[in-house]
Amino acid sequence: MHFGEILSAMAGKKIVVVGDVMLDRFIYGAVSRISPEAPVPVLSYQGEQLNPGGAANVALNLVRLGVSATVIGVTGADENAALLAEKLAAEPQIKLKAITDAKRPTTVKTRFSSSGQQILRVDHEDVAPLPQAIYKRLLSAVQSALKNADMLILSDYNKGVIDHSTAQHIISLAKEAGVMVVADPKKADASVYKGSSLITPNIHEFRKMTGLAFDQHRDIIAAGREMARRHRIKSVLVTMGADGMMLINGKKEAHHIKSFAQSVFDVSGAGDTVIATAASAMATGCDLKTAIEMANTAAGIVVGKSGTATTLPGEILARSTSPKPQSESDVLGLVKLWRDAGLTVGFTNGCFDLLHPGHLWVLEQAAATCDRLIVGLNSDASTRRLKGDGRPHQNQEIRMAVLASLPAVDAVVVFDTPTPLKIIKAITPDRLIKGGDYKAGDVVGADIVKAHGGKTVIIPTKPGFSTTRLGS
Repeated sequence: MHFGEILSAMAGKKIVVVGDVMLDRFIYGAVSRISPEAPVPVLSYQGEQLNPGGAANVALNLVRLGVSATVIGVTGADENAALLAEKLAAEPQIKLKAITDAKRPTTVKTRFSSSGQQILRVDHEDVAPLPQAIYKRLLSAVQSALKNADMLILSDYNKGVIDHSTAQHIISLAKEAGVMVVADPKKADASVYKGSSLITPNIHEFRKMTGLAFDQHRDIIAAGREMARRHRIKSVLVTMGADGMMLINGKKEAHHIKSFAQSVFDVSGAGDTVIATAASAMATGCDLKTAIEMANTAAGIVVGKSGTATTLPGEILARSTSPKPQSESDVLGLVKLWRDAGLTVGFTNGCFDLLHPGHLWVLEQAAATCDRLIVGLNSDASTRRLKGDGRPHQNQEIRMAVLASLPAVDAVVVFDTPTPLKIIKAITPDRLIKGGDYKAGDVVGADIVKAHGGKTVIIPTKPGFSTTRLGS
């Protein structure tokens, strides 16, 4: 399967995330002097940002890929729990099942940064084991969520939710439900994750788990293979920063995947992106090596962003596809061949800037209305006229390559005019498809299509997605 096929197949998958939910608070400012009170920098406050963190950020990464996520964790009965719930409520595809423990605070990581560099982190937390009553409620929520799950992620941040007993009970429940488990480990004891399909330690965590003293690839492979064999873990993915990733299983196979990062700005949450992307791809049934290659691509994107970031399908595809220009005459030639074969031709159009799951939804639904789907793509100049300065985020060659890589799309043609009327006249599609709240009669070219015996189809857009919101 190619990345375009995998990303399209993710739509509708359901993944349960269990672990340490938290808030990530980022406080930004400028440092120009050292405090006269102590040898520490003075940060002049400029602003702050709140993001879902930990297991909640894993869920956020999942929904950015089009997956529905149920996130289960423990919060306090405090303002930060309410803030976290409010943040996640803005995501229609995330269902938060927070177990409230009034005796512990909601975990908050506060990072202070200046000029893109983190200078201090303060953790507000209680990492004590869960009380028995909370533990039982957590397991009950997991058992219920597994009934409709395609995959389960254990997101262990060592904040008290995941211990040996909890992890093993959850893995047992998942096996009974026929659901694979992928774990992001923080414990030095690998037996905590015994029976997982995949675990994703970074190199520092891997050293603690195996006692590895050297970072030679052969040593990493040998230690990973032994750990996988001993604890019945099917595969181990060691993330090694600039040295990429090493995928190991209990047999003789091992794959070194080179780092895809072009620049590194902030590694916060990169592990969440890796496990979310890998699990989502695995849920589609693709082979594990391809799933990890996609996760590596996604990680290379998020480390170039500030804060606990996420990535979108259009960004992943832009890194993994090559532009294949297609002229209007090429497309018209294809239309003739399709018509001669008795196939129905559909047409839809848009800017498709930073392709997101909402775009994928419309394109999949559009493709279902016809035998062959053509996408009219606004040129860079046309997009700028429509969306304003600073748009598009991706140039037309990249957007064209991204669209052409999707299984739902059979041809892409760029237009520079305010509307695609000229192309619609040339193609005279059997189906004119538009996503949104349009009325059929208001769609540009609807009269032309109707005059040729075709019809206009309106596809409601998927809530929670827009390039302006997700690309900012």
